[in-house]
Amino acid sequence: MTIRATVWGENVHEQTNEVVARIYPEGMHNCIAQALNEDPGIEAISVTLQDPEHGLTEEVLDNTDVLLWWGHAAHGQVADEIVDRVQKRVLEGMGLLVLHSGHYAKIFKRLMGTTCSLKWREAGERERLWVVNPGHPIVQGVGDYIELPHTEMYGEPFAVPNPDEVIFISAFEGGEVFRSGLVYRRGNGKIFYFRPGHETYPIYYDEKVRRVLKNAVKWAQPEGSRWVDSCPNVPADQAPNPVEIKGEGLHKPGEEGFK
Repeated sequence: MTIRATVWGENVHEQTNEVVARIYPEGMHNCIAQALNEDPGIEAISVTLQDPEHGLTEEVLDNTDVLLWWGHAAHGQVADEIVDRVQKRVLEGMGLLVLHSGHYAKIFKRLMGTTCSLKWREAGERERLWVVNPGHPIVQGVGDYIELPHTEMYGEPFAVPNPDEVIFISAFEGGEVFRSGLVYRRGNGKIFYFRPGHETYPIYYDEKVRRVLKNAVKWAQPEGSRWVDSCPNVPADQAPNPVEIKGEGLHKPGEEGFK
């Protein structure tokens, strides 16, 4: 069964920064989608912030098994109704991969319930991402570490909830460390935060980074049927055991869930 992936790209730096445009002439979102499409078990498309409904229409999300999210300069431009829509699909079982500066995306902060802040420095320094959970499906075929010769530093503390598992820990040339690969579950959906991906370096061409993305899409795909988050009223005569109605209730029989 083919896994349907949608790569969401902010697509701002590619249009405003000559360095980024030169490295990713077709956009980071298309570079990532092309990497995923190298795997015959994945069918990836890309959408951007500038598309109608940011490219994340009901139809697109209904046909997405795993959503990848890259954002940086325009987090505030993402409409709250689209964030609501993505959150609903994650709770139903859609996988979500949050990349690099997507730690500040509205959807990630909402799902984490924290500020998701961190230390950072842009100095083009070396990063080594150590695999600290070698048995996890996300790191199969990666080896002991991923080395990136030039990247942006992210440092602890990283203001996110304790993850279900830590997959990578980065060590930077300047001495900082960072939890660079974290996995969570929210509702029925699996979430993977993956740190590499600074726009002024060709990180998404790195074969090991591309391997992690492919592995992560396979790991995050939905399990079983879609879970529908609802709040139905169960009439007394439909309870597993007989229930006698006592007193005056606030809600009418058969009333739908409330907010």
